[in-house]
Amino acid sequence: MNAAPPAGSEAALEALLQLLEDPRAPISAGSGADAREVHVADSLSGLEIEPLRDAARIADLGSGAGLPGLVLAAGLPGALVDLIESSGRKCEFLRRAIEGMGLGNATVVCERSEEWAAGDGREAYDAVAARAVGSLATLAELASPLLQQGGVLVAWKGRRSGEEEAELERTAPDLAMEAVEIRPVKPYPGSRDRHIHLLRKNGPTPNGLPRRPGLAAKRRFGSEPS
Repeated sequence: MNAAPPAGSEAALEALLQLLEDPRAPISAGSGADAREVHVADSLSGLEIEPLRDAARIADLGSGAGLPGLVLAAGLPGALVDLIESSGRKCEFLRRAIEGMGLGNATVVCERSEEWAAGDGREAYDAVAARAVGSLATLAELASPLLQQGGVLVAWKGRRSGEEEAELERTAPDLAMEAVEIRPVKPYPGSRDRHIHLLRKNGPTPNGLPRRPGLAAKRRFGSEPS
């Protein structure tokens, strides 16, 4: 996959890289030095996923340091990108980054995704992006109430896990989600075992979604005692 920055996005991405090199940036120690060759390049690989590239409104789930959301906003100036992040410290970084990058199409949503999906974010998005956030089944549950019918979840992952994919296969029908494609990617020199998983919402949001914050990672949807 070609991880070259889209034309016109170079200045914004350079500004992001400078922000990520700041020791106060919400990124793991030492990651700032790898931001260009690893994190930004990895995020850019999502632009090769057609439904994400063509989306009018995108949610970055658990945005953290804005990877991939800020990169997608820079590369897709015609799309509106909401950066969903519950940590106040990270939200402040995201706001500084939006200003420093000169982005007019990105907004910080400083809430738990479940709370946002129960209100203004419900079924509001063509695409949900998630990188290094949780298991596929957890991401599918969190994405479902955010997505319009026919919308997609684009999940960045490393090495494929049969156990994780089997869990998704068991859970997806209850979430009105289906796995569509698993695309191997090699976004930066030395990268190995990187994959992007594409899921599509194939029906109305199931009753009971979203659940209370945190439940998606703890207990499979539909497994609660009746």
